[in-house]
Amino acid sequence: MGLKRNVPLSTALGYKGQGPFLTFILHRIGGAGMAIFVTIHVLATFVEKQGWAIGDFINDIYMSPPFQIFILFCVLFHVINGLRITILDIFHKQLIPHHRTAIMIEWIIFIVVFGFAVVSVITTAIGRL
Repeated sequence: MGLKRNVPLSTALGYKGQGPFLTFILHRIGGAGMAIFVTIHVLATFVEKQGWAIGDFINDIYMSPPFQIFILFCVLFHVINGLRITILDIFHKQLIPHHRTAIMIEWIIFIVVFGFAVVSVITTAIGRL
């Protein structure tokens, strides 16, 4: 028998789970963003091989810096968060008491790596002008 919880939507939306909940949501957004990108990329390749103009339009979107930054965010956050989850799963007994510290370390690593990636994308975009 399942749990019965009578939680109104307003209470559920007001949940403030802080770091762990934010990483959970961003991990899902990153995974969904990558899945959507791969799907559209495969379809765009097919459409471009057919010679349709929409393929060029989609490739122009791929080349835009905001899109590249979004995909970098999705991939980097998903990978770094996945590594944190894997490490916590492997060393469960030793590290679970320190999971919030692990989240803070993850954020520091992510911000540094993502910052370098964004600077690289922006300088490349400026170089193309």
